[in-house]
Amino acid sequence: MTGQSAAEGSPCSRRLSVQTQEDGQDRAESVLSRSQSVCDDTSSELQRVAALEHQDAPSRNSFRGRGALFRLVSLVVILRDWAHRSLIEEEERPDSFLERFRGPEVRAPPSRTSNNQPDANGNTKGNTKACFDQMQTENLIVWLVFDYLCDAVYILDSCMRLRTGYLEQGLLVKDLAKLRDTYIHTFQFKLDVISILPTDLVYIIMGINTPQLRFNRLLRFSRMFEFFNRTETRTNYPNIFRIWNLILYILVIIHWNACIYYAISKSLGFGTDQWVYPNISSTVEGALRRSYIYCFYWSTLTLTTIGEMPPPVRDEEYVFVVFDFLVGVLIFATIVGNVGSMISNMNATRAEFQARIDAVKHYMHFRKVSRHLETRVIKWFDYLWTNQKAVDEQEVLKNLPDKLRAEIAINVHLSTLKKVRIFQDCEAGLLVELVLKLRPQVYSPGDYICRKGDIGKEMYIIKEGKLAVVADDGVTQFALLTAGGCFGEISILNIQGSKMGNRRTANIRSIGYSDLFCLSKDDLMEAVTEYPDAQKVLEERGREILRKQGLLDESTPQGGLVMDTDEKVERLESSLDVLQARFARLLGEFTVTQSRLKQRITALERQLCHTGLGLVSDQEMDFESNGNTPRANSTT
Repeated sequence: MTGQSAAEGSPCSRRLSVQTQEDGQDRAESVLSRSQSVCDDTSSELQRVAALEHQDAPSRNSFRGRGALFRLVSLVVILRDWAHRSLIEEEERPDSFLERFRGPEVRAPPSRTSNNQPDANGNTKGNTKACFDQMQTENLIVWLVFDYLCDAVYILDSCMRLRTGYLEQGLLVKDLAKLRDTYIHTFQFKLDVISILPTDLVYIIMGINTPQLRFNRLLRFSRMFEFFNRTETRTNYPNIFRIWNLILYILVIIHWNACIYYAISKSLGFGTDQWVYPNISSTVEGALRRSYIYCFYWSTLTLTTIGEMPPPVRDEEYVFVVFDFLVGVLIFATIVGNVGSMISNMNATRAEFQARIDAVKHYMHFRKVSRHLETRVIKWFDYLWTNQKAVDEQEVLKNLPDKLRAEIAINVHLSTLKKVRIFQDCEAGLLVELVLKLRPQVYSPGDYICRKGDIGKEMYIIKEGKLAVVADDGVTQFALLTAGGCFGEISILNIQGSKMGNRRTANIRSIGYSDLFCLSKDDLMEAVTEYPDAQKVLEERGREILRKQGLLDESTPQGGLVMDTDEKVERLESSLDVLQARFARLLGEFTVTQSRLKQRITALERQLCHTGLGLVSDQEMDFESNGNTPRANSTT
């Protein structure tokens, strides 16, 4: 009775209800009048067409007669009726955004505090966990444990920073006193101290449901960026990490914006207009879940500039929406730029490799290469990309210093090189020199690595794959070489007394795709010249292998590792080219120096001439002052 009397005594509520009823009646009358007019038009049109139909009965079966006109008019009437019904439904349908999310429970009256759930004592809590209600009321102990656990982590992090070293002139500083003084004088130390101030003590005055007092903990936010930068540098998948990092930034910004929207809605009053958060009457769990999802959805639509949200009403709402739109534009531009950069970085290697394939395809098409050979080339490229062997190691490691490149090469190839019989127990320096000269090569199925009788200029070490020692027909198989095997080491030594000289003694063919390491004879000779003891060891081991195979002529005197005539001629030609280039460079430098000397000599002669004329004039003045006449000088 009290509520009824209050409602009856309120003139505002009576005026609002009367106005609502009048609006509904006006709208209903408008719809009915429009429907009646459409029906009248339709009936009059049908009557007119029917009259015409009776007047011209013989032409009913003709497409061009009155029957066709009647059917056409009927179709038009049906379409008009359908459009009219759609218009009425569109006018009666409420806002799509609100209906999608609010549901029937939105019909509760607007209020500033109706979304707050009372506690056990009947008191309504204020905003907890900065914005959303019910976040802390049911799990207060859990949140307190998490809060103070984070405080302990922050204090531990400050202690660790006091002992964190840094580089000074390339040296790592480990002095604790110096580390402490350096950290204390940094700006980050001031932020760290402010971030761990016990602002929670204000809970005693303002109550425990004021987590905004812990806002100073956000000053540790910079540590997250340090962690991201360090992780991006150390991870083996930097592009994937950058994508997840970008997604995290976006989610955090959307979350913060959703919290601000909820806080503004609470300050303006839930459900007071169509823009603010609606007034939902539900259980604690449902209200919390629905409120956060609703605000997160609203924030996502706003920041991504998709729209479909209710328009603002108050000035505060307009300002916030404008700010959100500006931030959304910046976020969208950042996302597009970062994603484009990430995709470019992820596809950079693929794009470069594809460019190489396209160049080879264009060349083969231009040179009319057979289809079978073109297919083999494409399959070879496909194998390189599939097994990630398309990377040029020299190009990747060219920016590293020689020391680091040598260590990487030793770590990758030294174990493979030690499997070769002639290189076992060799000097470490020689092995390092040889490791730096190994070149990876990939062979396709059916490719011959070497043929019997060829001049041996390289030795090979099998890293991966299978090779077959075959007869001249290419079918009969004598032996199988697998990973870790090697061949061709005797031919590059060119030992005196070898019955085969430096010729290949077998046909070796790749069964499938094979990865080999190649060491050329020139690289070996260049390396062993600096290690004469190792050169003798290699020669002796090579002779032992030839002796076991019966391919060594003992009557030939030992002369060490030698080169054949062709190789000597090639080396002399290369040396001659180098000498000619050096002579041309020196001749050019001599010409430039000669011209400069001529210019300097000419300048000195001019200076001497001017100096000589000055001395002669001074002598004449001295003679005249003394009353004497100088003698004529017959010499010049």
